[in-house]
Amino acid sequence: MSQGPRSLSEDTKVDQQQPYETDLSQLPQLPPGIVIAAPSQTPRRRTAWPDDIDVIFEKDPACRNIIEALTYPGLWAIFYHRIAHALHKAHIPILPRLISQFARIITGGIEIHPGAQIGKRFFIDHGAGVVIGETAVIGDNVMLYHQVTLGATGWWRPSPGRKQKRHPSIEDDVTIGVGAAVLGPITIGRGSKIGAMALVLESVSPNSVVAAKPAELLMKGGAPLEKHEELTQGWNGEMDYQI
Repeated sequence: MSQGPRSLSEDTKVDQQQPYETDLSQLPQLPPGIVIAAPSQTPRRRTAWPDDIDVIFEKDPACRNIIEALTYPGLWAIFYHRIAHALHKAHIPILPRLISQFARIITGGIEIHPGAQIGKRFFIDHGAGVVIGETAVIGDNVMLYHQVTLGATGWWRPSPGRKQKRHPSIEDDVTIGVGAAVLGPITIGRGSKIGAMALVLESVSPNSVVAAKPAELLMKGGAPLEKHEELTQGWNGEMDYQI
């Protein structure tokens, strides 16, 4: 006798009683010494501190306590920027720029224009030499490494160019590596990663990875490599470098 279709509730009961088991024999073999950590079953527990401090514990494993967190220049840069940005939105003259320049001095060169819009859980690691322009827009959970520039391109006329958007928009969950420059009114899509020393002049779609060309070995053991002979022409052994 054929049985009728089981109800959804019956299927659910069967699934709950017989948990899914993975066939380990079908998994790829790892080389000796390589270990892949099991995925965490629970998200990281949030601390009791505000987002601007809690994100430090999340992004930097070197930070172990609140005293260390308070020494991060990126924390003070965003603290002073929140104040300067509020005054800037209130159209208070001069004072916002004074605050931003003071923050630049005490943070080792993190320069954020008071007009820049920055979301929650923003983190600058190390924090030296970061520049963020006036019309930049940064979403939530964005991380920058040192020497990142979110700038403009070209010269802009006092009017109407000064009213135009000249700097990039960085969407949520973006990471930008050390020394990268993102220039112009472009958009870096959500979840993207910009590699170290990358020069980005065009918009990037969400969940993308952009990387600069890595360094190439031109000489090995004092002898130029054949595959790079075109790059070492004119090398006389006395020059420190060649452009």
